[in-house]
Amino acid sequence: MKGIHIDFINGHLEHVHCLISMGAGQNIDKILMLLKGESSNWINKSKLFPDKFEWQDGYFAVSISESAVNRVRDYIKSQEEHHKKKSFNEEYQEFMSKYNFIYFVSG
Repeated sequence: MKGIHIDFINGHLEHVHCLISMGAGQNIDKILMLLKGESSNWINKSKLFPDKFEWQDGYFAVSISESAVNRVRDYIKSQEEHHKKKSFNEEYQEFMSKYNFIYFVSG
């Protein structure tokens, strides 16, 4: 779709994880705009929900090294099991703290 290569995708309740391989000249803002727009259009046309489906405004993205790809695929694959132990919010806060990220809103 639109030159975007989604390597792996899965989610749990209130969030989705996508492992995306970006090409030269692509940027995360444009990729997420296209993914959210195309997917919400398809979901609404398919009437998968009784109400209109909309994505939240923001997103969280990090880059990974090639050596981490299999580990990230395994993490994405095991979302349901993983979140039996730790909520998304707990995991997000832990990740932000561990790697000293500062939250900001793009756009």
